[in-house]
Amino acid sequence: MAFGDYRKRSVGMIFISLILGAAVGTILGEVLGVTLPEGVVKQFFLQSVSWGISPVTLDLLVVTVTFGLRVKFNISSVLGLGAVYYFLRYFR
Repeated sequence: MAFGDYRKRSVGMIFISLILGAAVGTILGEVLGVTLPEGVVKQFFLQSVSWGISPVTLDLLVVTVTFGLRVKFNISSVLGLGAVYYFLRYFR
């Protein structure tokens, strides 16, 4: 696929597709982790890396707002990202 072919897809659609792929992969990894018996394979699917911003609270006396974002990745979410990349790259 040539570089110009990516212009047909919006950046928002690509971003949403990648987020959904990671989310579905994470959910499948958690389900596999729950259903698998104890052992190395279960630890492999349940091991994850969490990255994000700790919650910050802004108190304006009238309104209190809390901001924060945490993203959790495991091997299944990486596989989900790979699947979405494959579909975005080879299917139109």
